[in-house]
Order: sequence, then structure tokens, then C-alpha cells
Amino acid sequence: MHICHVITRLIVGGAQENTLLTCEGLQQRGYRVTLISGPTRGPEGSLVERARRGGYEFTELRELIRAINPWMDARARRCLRMEFDRLSPDIVHTHSSKAGIVGRFAARDARVPIIVHTVHGMSFNRTQPWVVRKLYAWLERKAARRTHALVAVADAMIDQSVAARICRREKMQTIYSVIEVERFDPARFDRAAVRAQWGIGDTDDAIVVGTIARLFRNKGYEQLLPIMADAARREPRLRFVWIGDGAQRAEYESELARLGLTDRTTLLGLVPPGQIPQLLAGFDILAHTSQWEGLPRTVVQAALMRVPSVAFDVDGTPEVVADRQTGRLVPLNDTSAFVAALLEVATDADARARMGAAARVACVERFDWRQMADQLEALYRHLAESRLGSQGSRG
Repeated sequence: MHICHVITRLIVGGAQENTLLTCEGLQQRGYRVTLISGPTRGPEGSLVERARRGGYEFTELRELIRAINPWMDARARRCLRMEFDRLSPDIVHTHSSKAGIVGRFAARDARVPIIVHTVHGMSFNRTQPWVVRKLYAWLERKAARRTHALVAVADAMIDQSVAARICRREKMQTIYSVIEVERFDPARFDRAAVRAQWGIGDTDDAIVVGTIARLFRNKGYEQLLPIMADAARREPRLRFVWIGDGAQRAEYESELARLGLTDRTTLLGLVPPGQIPQLLAGFDILAHTSQWEGLPRTVVQAALMRVPSVAFDVDGTPEVVADRQTGRLVPLNDTSAFVAALLEVATDADARARMGAAARVACVERFDWRQMADQLEALYRHLAESRLGSQGSRG
């Protein structure tokens, strides 16, 4: 079976890491795998080299750009159709919004037998203007009619798709976005050494609140900054560590200075994904303020490292964080409630340890990448058998 995956770009991000794990897992199971990506540019980092080393065919299609451009999008559709004609895949599996729409239309043009799409996060969401949401929802409905199955990385994505009339619930299946759990073992890392790099000594009683997200609007920094300022005024032991880079970095650095938080905040910038487990070993709490999500992989990563999260109750986050059991959930954009929850966890070391331990137990098997590969393999085989069955009944 030849499976061709298509994604808009390979920045350092959850959808991209998930897609590479999918390609690697299928290739290891003996499938022929091809990955097609658009160009990867910008300050968010690149996973292109990992794709090139993956053992499967990798192609970069320069026409498949992230920005909406009707001329380039039409060219991307034609170029993808040509690629599908050349490759003759049994399955095309698309990821991310742009590649998901353009890729599915191209796959239908090329008469690809089976078309699958993964919803890593809704292309239309609460952060967008009304007219943009309506346009994207309309495009998703049209693309869904050309899709044999849709995979959601969280149950919340199915609920939102059905509510928006994208497709029937029966056409969707949740397969969680997963992690290389073997890399996230707290016993492997020296917590004191990690914290020493941030100027925190063994005898220091600092409480480290970390964030892992692109420095980009909609990742919640507009909410996080006042939360940090309020919490820091009330708890002097708090220290903050940000992991990530992006277009708004200079803007956020200026706001940190205005709020008097520069000396209490360490900005690590973009780091290789392989360093995330080690850095998480130095965290006490993960603060997650993203405005929209599919399934928040950083929350899962923190849980695997026994770090409880304080997060907004949004999209797939409640499927990872059980309030007061593995972390704290607060209503979206209720910054006062977030500060209160953050301080509650920060000032109770026993509760932190208890929630962190419970979080790891809850996630270590549920989000193992091998389970995702098994579930996708089963889905592909089911779709292939259904197609053969329908052809036989017609014959």
C-alpha cells in the first residue's frame, strides 16, 4: 500500500511533528510512504531535515504556500494532481488547513482511490472575523464531500465539525495527536542542572512557570502577560521561562519590560524539539493560554514530565487536563481565575507533585505514538477493504 501525506509546511509544531511520526511509523511497518510539503520559512524553525532522514520519499512543492493566494492555490492544485498522477498512491492523507483543502481537491482530480484528512485544529475558529470563518467552513464542507474519512486529534474537533455541518459524525474518528513518550522520562534529566542554566540554584526556592508556544498572536501571550504581572506581584518566588520564537517577539519583549518582568523572565527562543524534555524537567508548572487548539501537545509533554498545567478550558485541552486532578482548568480568557489557579498550584508543592504524578500516569500510554500508527493502519485497511467490497458488489 502506497500512502502519500501532504502538509502545508514543516515548521516546529504539533501538526508537523505528528505527521512526521505518522510517516515514520508507517514506513517502519513496511508501507511505501511519500510526504509532500510546501516551503518551510520563518522564525518558527524547520523539521525538513528530519523529513529528509525519515527513510521515505520527501518532496517540497514550492507552490503550496501557507498564505491564501488564489493564483498560487490553483497552481498548487494542478501540481499536486501531477504528483498524484506520477506517484499513483493508494491513499492520500492530508494535514493542516491549506494542504487539507487544496490537497483533497487535487486527490479527487487525480482519482486517488482513498482520501483521508486529519483535523489538527479547526481552520475556522473564534479568533477570526465572521466572514473568514464562514468562508473556511464552506470550503471544509466541500472538501469533506471529497474525503472518505476524517481523523480528529481530539473529540472536541469532531463535536465542532459536526456542529458546523462539515460532515456526519460517522465519517470521523478520533486518533489522538501523540508523543514519543520514551523521550519524556523525568528520571533521565538533572533538574538542578537545567535550572542552574536559568540562574536558579539548588537552595533557591523559585517556582518556575514555563510556556512553550510560538511568539505569535492567538497563542495567548496577550492574556499571559497580565497574568504573569498579577501573579508575580502576589508571589515573589515566581520565575518565568518562555520557549519559542515568532513574529511578535519584539512586541512581547517590550511588554515584559513595561510590566517590570524582564529580570524574572528567561526567553530561550526556538530550541530543537529534542531539547524539550530536558527543559521541561526544570519547570514546576506549565501555563497554557492558547486561544484555540486541536489537542495541546505541550500539555501532554509536560504531563509526561510530571509537570501539571494551568490552562484555559478550550477545545481539546480538557481531554488532557482533568481539573484539580492532573492540573487546573479555567474559563477561556478569565485572567483573574487563571491567576488564582496558578497561585493555588504554585503555593502547594504537595498538590503539584500529586497532580504531576497523576498526569504522567494518565498520558504515558494514551498518547504513545505507536498507538496512533496502529489506529491509522487499521483505518487504512478498513477503508481499502470497504472499497474492494463496494467494487465487488457493483461487479
